[in-house]
Amino acid sequence: MRNPISSKLPDVGTTIFTVMSQLATETGALNLAQGYPSFDPPDALLKRVDWRMRHSANQYAPMPGVRSLREVIVDKTQRLQGRRLDLEREITVCTGATEGLFSAITAIVRAGDEVIIIDPAYDSYEPAITLAGGITKHVPLLIDENGFDFHPDWQQLRDTINERTRLIILNFPHNPTGATLSEDDLDTLAGIVRDTDCLLLSDEVYEHIVFDDQPHRSLLSHDELWARSMVICSFGKTLHATGWKLGYCAAPADLTNEFRKVHQYTTFSVSTPMQCGVADFLKGNPDYCEELPAFYQQKRDLFCNLLEGSRFRLRPAKSTFFQLLDYGAITDELDETLAIRWTHEVGVASIPLTVFCETPFTGTRLRFCFAKDDATLKQAAEKLCEL
Repeated sequence: MRNPISSKLPDVGTTIFTVMSQLATETGALNLAQGYPSFDPPDALLKRVDWRMRHSANQYAPMPGVRSLREVIVDKTQRLQGRRLDLEREITVCTGATEGLFSAITAIVRAGDEVIIIDPAYDSYEPAITLAGGITKHVPLLIDENGFDFHPDWQQLRDTINERTRLIILNFPHNPTGATLSEDDLDTLAGIVRDTDCLLLSDEVYEHIVFDDQPHRSLLSHDELWARSMVICSFGKTLHATGWKLGYCAAPADLTNEFRKVHQYTTFSVSTPMQCGVADFLKGNPDYCEELPAFYQQKRDLFCNLLEGSRFRLRPAKSTFFQLLDYGAITDELDETLAIRWTHEVGVASIPLTVFCETPFTGTRLRFCFAKDDATLKQAAEKLCEL
């Protein structure tokens, strides 16, 4: 064989998250790059998972997910978004949000279909679209005059849709900018897609991490949008347990049917004791999701307050557990180059924004994860304030 391997993803390398986390490990830098907490899940949750492991919850779960966990999803979705999902036909537990996104894209996108994504975009979207034979179209977010308030460019989205557009992928609360959607945004989106055949895929993994007493407005909450949507959520982000890879897809019955056709052959089922343990914990702590924003807002505020007097410009994040810092008063280096240099020289690892954009437009900004213990945040802030 002259060429035994012809890559289906010739332009895809190692993700920036792996690169920066590995660099942090090699250099001993504080890792504020990859989005995972430095603390454990609630002790009560760990005890329930352990109990389930010791009491026969160790075999295959049902393909759609353990019933008790789907009951929890029904309850919290009705309570927080005003929609009662069908327990059997509209919920599928998946192996983290990434598998959910991949299965949804694979189920929906056909060869030659166009898929619109909003830049900056999570890096798993486009490879999945490519593997499905689709063509990715990028629509950048708009930035206000202060340089921190990102919001959708609805006119460009409208102009990008054509008869080949199969799917629009949305991510709100938005990683990495923290942007959120308003009721007016949902109505505007509904008007844009109303006379089209476009489907919607909504990445809402930070649904429970929205600050300053603002609600998360899910596509689930809007009747017209819900009819054409698949919504992907993550217990990993919500429960400080990203390594458990536990998420779910909520979608109308016809879309769920197509989703499950792929999901059942991608992973079939998800860790049984963890599903059971999460269901037990959330049933016993029904206010947990509503209390989570205050927990992370304290960390956001601590990190931002510690940076007062530094040379960074910032606006406290509206959502997620990421804070953008504008370093333009320090240097005009490219963000990717600077993120690597500061990991070596300053001892703090971050994530550059431009790697998530087809055409770089995000300026002199780096993303820092504040889902860390307070001591780590204080150490990182001290180092950054010396710049």
